[in-house]
Amino acid sequence: MDWKITSDHTEPKLYAKWDSKTGLKKYRKIEPIKRFFRIGTGYSVPFAYPVLDKKTNEPILNEDGTEKWEGYCIDLIDRLAQDMNFEYELSTSYDYGVKLKNGSWSGLVGQLATGKIDMIVGALTMTSEREEVIDFVAPYFEQTGFSIVIRKPFRKTSLFKFMTVLRIEVWISILGALCLTAIMIWLLEKYSPYSAKNNKDKYSYPCRDFSLRESFWFAVTSFTPQGGGEAPKALSSRTLVAAYWLFVVLMLATFTANLAAFLTVERMQNPVQSLKQLARQSRINYTVVTDSDTHAYFRNMKFAEETLYRVWKEITLNNSADQSQYRVWDYPIKEQYAHILIAMEKTGTVATPEEGFRKVSESEDAEFALIHDALEIKYKVYQDCNLTEIGEVFAEQPYAIAVQQGSHLNEEISRRILDLQSDRYFEGLTSKFWNSTKKNKCDSYDEDEGITLESLGGVFIATLVGLLLAMITLGVEVFYEKRKKSKVVKVKEDNVNIPAVLKDEFLIAKEFGNHKAVAKNKGLIKTKPKVNYITVYPRGQLY
Repeated sequence: MDWKITSDHTEPKLYAKWDSKTGLKKYRKIEPIKRFFRIGTGYSVPFAYPVLDKKTNEPILNEDGTEKWEGYCIDLIDRLAQDMNFEYELSTSYDYGVKLKNGSWSGLVGQLATGKIDMIVGALTMTSEREEVIDFVAPYFEQTGFSIVIRKPFRKTSLFKFMTVLRIEVWISILGALCLTAIMIWLLEKYSPYSAKNNKDKYSYPCRDFSLRESFWFAVTSFTPQGGGEAPKALSSRTLVAAYWLFVVLMLATFTANLAAFLTVERMQNPVQSLKQLARQSRINYTVVTDSDTHAYFRNMKFAEETLYRVWKEITLNNSADQSQYRVWDYPIKEQYAHILIAMEKTGTVATPEEGFRKVSESEDAEFALIHDALEIKYKVYQDCNLTEIGEVFAEQPYAIAVQQGSHLNEEISRRILDLQSDRYFEGLTSKFWNSTKKNKCDSYDEDEGITLESLGGVFIATLVGLLLAMITLGVEVFYEKRKKSKVVKVKEDNVNIPAVLKDEFLIAKEFGNHKAVAKNKGLIKTKPKVNYITVYPRGQLY
């Protein structure tokens, strides 16, 4: 008896021969024929996505003309094909499918239910609705769910942040009050009969002279902790100073409180921290991907709320005695999912996750949020420094491979998944795609690190400007003093050897600007006297 194996395109080949005398005689090694499966996967970064050309941003094609895909699930398919010895054809889609009104399914779930593909390996969550038409094997990924992604609020810092605490009209009003107070102190001290300047009999000791310059200095230094120094003596001036000090105290307290509030708000990174807070506010718009698992979750939760309300209403309106204990005036369950769904429909759902993430990134004021798959959000946050995940993961469900109902692959793939879990294969695969983060290149900011120099740098700049003005003023003072001394020395040199008779006339003429007289007298000074002495008699006593 001969055993020959053939195929559609090859001639029969003799592999073994058997007879009653020699038994079985082998001629060729029989290799097992690989099985072939059609495997579907859906677009979900980083589980499965097309490889794009970095220059043209166009999909890279395989040799057979199909798009080349990669990701977590593609590596898993290759490993299963190696361990289970099968070949496969990849069927890609951007839609896992939803349940239609007639009971059928669209997308990959519909293809699997109708037998067009043999299994689905992708970011497919296990739900009771899907289990009605397909079977799930053992989960291959940890529990995941939905989360919220939002753009990090832009930290509007300024070197002169302390100047923006009060509006410009308030600063102008403060400056006007300071100038008016200084002028009034000067006038009151000048004309009040009870001031130290006009009442020297009572104040015999040295007192502060409130000139106009000194009055301005007193008004300015009143804003400092050490105060303005010695106060005026007159009651009218002291009344004005007391009112001014009350104004200073209130303005300093207002400035301090507003500055603390401004710096605190600046360090608040996220305006919301949970789904409940997101639903209760109206500033941030939020949405989901159309007909995604997240969208279906909120629709189902809204339906559950409506069902509970209908049951509660029936119980409340029932007059039977056994249900009287359930009657309450207010509905005991807080309805939030209906409100969330209405808000999302008002904002408008997005067609793809990329569109949603793009809208989040473009919202610089953090006024747009996307509720989506937590793992995909986590991956995007690791890749984009401007995004941040807020709140905790909710509605947790596992990812699993799906096969046709009653398929023999269910048990085989489940065993293989358990073997890979024991070999820690999935941990390495997770590290490959989620640990390749760009966060180390992002500008780090810790809320606990305190106030930064960017917020209070203007205070140091103001101090440096004051130091610079002080040095310039010092130079002007030194220059003025040297020039003043040089004039005094010149006058002394001009007064040397001037006869006593002409000295007074010379100084008087110079003091009152009689330059001609000075010049004339200078000529007399240079002329030598022709007499040895002059006798001067007082007027009326010459005899």
